[in-house]
Amino acid sequence: MPTHDLLITNATLLANPAHGRVQEAAYLAVRDGAIAAIGAMADLPVPVPALAERIIDAAGNLVMPGLINCHCHGAMTLFRGLADDLPLMTWLTEHIFPSEARLVDAEMVYWCSKLAAAEMILGGTTTVADAYFHEDAAARAFCEAGMRAVAAQGIIDFPAPGVPDPKKNITQAANFLSAWQGKNSLLTPALFCHSPYTCGADTLQRAKELAREAGSLFFIHLAETRGEVAQSTKQHGRTPTGLLHSLGLLDEQTICVHSVWLEKEDIELLRERGAKVVTCPESNMKLASGIAPLAELMEAGVPVGLGTDGCASNNDLDLFQEMGCCARLHKVAALEPTRMPAAGVLGMATGGGAGVLGMAGQTGRLAIGMRADCIIIDHNQPRLTPFHNSATLVYAGRGSDVSTVIIDGRVIMEERRLLSFDLEEALGEVRRLARRVKSRGVKG
Repeated sequence: MPTHDLLITNATLLANPAHGRVQEAAYLAVRDGAIAAIGAMADLPVPVPALAERIIDAAGNLVMPGLINCHCHGAMTLFRGLADDLPLMTWLTEHIFPSEARLVDAEMVYWCSKLAAAEMILGGTTTVADAYFHEDAAARAFCEAGMRAVAAQGIIDFPAPGVPDPKKNITQAANFLSAWQGKNSLLTPALFCHSPYTCGADTLQRAKELAREAGSLFFIHLAETRGEVAQSTKQHGRTPTGLLHSLGLLDEQTICVHSVWLEKEDIELLRERGAKVVTCPESNMKLASGIAPLAELMEAGVPVGLGTDGCASNNDLDLFQEMGCCARLHKVAALEPTRMPAAGVLGMATGGGAGVLGMAGQTGRLAIGMRADCIIIDHNQPRLTPFHNSATLVYAGRGSDVSTVIIDGRVIMEERRLLSFDLEEALGEVRRLARRVKSRGVKG
């Protein structure tokens, strides 16, 4: 009887992208969804076919941990290209919020999240932290797609999709956590307060109290624009980060998304309280929000993950492109070519992201005992040849270079073919939903 469920042979192995060391002629064995063995092909017993139920010959291609998207609004695939080239508050108040009020329901969230899952899987992302409304539908979509996901129910202080009465937003969030806690090993429920300017102090504190009671992660958009900081300083006498601290919201389970406009004191608060940050450089560039002080955050020891944000402000979910953008953006912003090296950005999109999401012991690197979340990259093509080192992935890689995706030991995509669900069905359903955008006169 075979010892393993799956065996990947003849791999060029990048087990820990943050370190950048590549092992050639390697194998990786999987049993019960976890990595059971890693080693040199020369050390494999023979005959090899008898060792596993399923064997994938990597044929010298790169095998590495799947990427981790630490912030996404998957259902917003429906709004891709709807309102481009606008500042954040105009984009939100005149386009996105009205569109959500007219169009977002459980069906829309389910199908558009499923399409987002397809885009991410096809691009080598194996874990996503998603945040939206009707998040129960998103959670179902990610589970059916076979993705590892943190699904965070949205909380906001005005009528929202699925929560027409804002007074019930915490109750709705509590119901979501209760429904999904321990329901699926790939799904971690969490909470997402939209921002300090759309959630009042009482809502923020009640949501954080609920998250603490449930042992859940707490996500929030923070200090995304200079305008937000100016408004907070005028209204509260504190920066947005200072406000969260004064309300007792900052701790190891709090994840601050964007964190673009931070004072030195803000960074120190984040460090002291153990809070984490997710940067979304392409979204921040497109909305001209600014450039997050990543080097300062990382030097201070604040854990940082990488996210795409939603399709309406990016407009894709390709983390390879996001990595390249992140590395280049911070170099030119500092006029310093050594700033944000490729290995650091790769680490941010793998093991670093796992740490931000509380999954450092599960995913983000390839080691015995870790869950088998890995991807195979076909580097036998002009753009990736020669493949001197892993920096090539950051500066020349694309999601379309990924040929095979394995999540929790299950082959989800093979030779660019999605296996976990019907992609054509999802495409058709989202196209149908997109016709509602026009028929309902949504401002684009």
